[in-house]
Amino acid sequence: MTEAISDSLALVGRHMRHIRRMPEQLLGITIMPVAFVVVFGYIFGSAMEVPGEGGYQEYIMAGIFVQVMLSNISTTAVGVVNDLNNGLVDRFRSLPISRSSVLIGRTVSDAVLVAWTSAVMAIVGYFIGWRAHNGILKTLAGFALLLMLGFAMSWLGALIGLVLRNPEAVTALSGVIMMPLAFLSNAFVPLDGLPGWLRVIAEWNPVSSVVSACRQLFGNETGMSTDSFPGSHPVPMALAVTGGLLLLVIPLAGRAYQKAAASR
Repeated sequence: MTEAISDSLALVGRHMRHIRRMPEQLLGITIMPVAFVVVFGYIFGSAMEVPGEGGYQEYIMAGIFVQVMLSNISTTAVGVVNDLNNGLVDRFRSLPISRSSVLIGRTVSDAVLVAWTSAVMAIVGYFIGWRAHNGILKTLAGFALLLMLGFAMSWLGALIGLVLRNPEAVTALSGVIMMPLAFLSNAFVPLDGLPGWLRVIAEWNPVSSVVSACRQLFGNETGMSTDSFPGSHPVPMALAVTGGLLLLVIPLAGRAYQKAAASR
């Protein structure tokens, strides 16, 4: 166990040094989310109305945070495919390191990157009018939930990359997963105006639960009716969804890695 942790930390450090040597990658994952904050906050915010006192600038931030976490699917999947195709996995197999550390190093480093992106987004969001009203502890709990989602998305991306092993295929599948999850939810618009059947689907969308949980912890308008179970219990729902996903995809990704490494 100690060796696995040590090996994982070493690989996380390797990925971080790679980013330091190629800082344009860090700029790439930072600029687009910041642009979303500015565009949604100023351009869409001037036309959108949401209940509550914070306005659309406060409403939208949790949705953009969650969208960034969802993007970890593609980031990790492409990274895993590249590691397989450029021979890095073969080199790791020749070293006396824990097999689990390879995936842990990749997923943890990608989670660190989205944590950095979220910090920059929070600063930009503050300047456009976003505020967290429930104190430091609940605010930190909201960000912890976001990082938990981002970590789960990284493991899902690792699983997809190990199964498909093709960068074009994983990019296409990641988009198919991310688009309905993000846009058929309360991430960007309140659900009150949706038709009844579509509103039920959006309310039970796991992304809606995570977004509402973060808004509740931040003290922002949730955008969901309390008539439904997800709307009245967003934090337990969000924890159940993200925790359940981690329990499912981590062992599946581990088995997929062993199969992919053995076939090379």
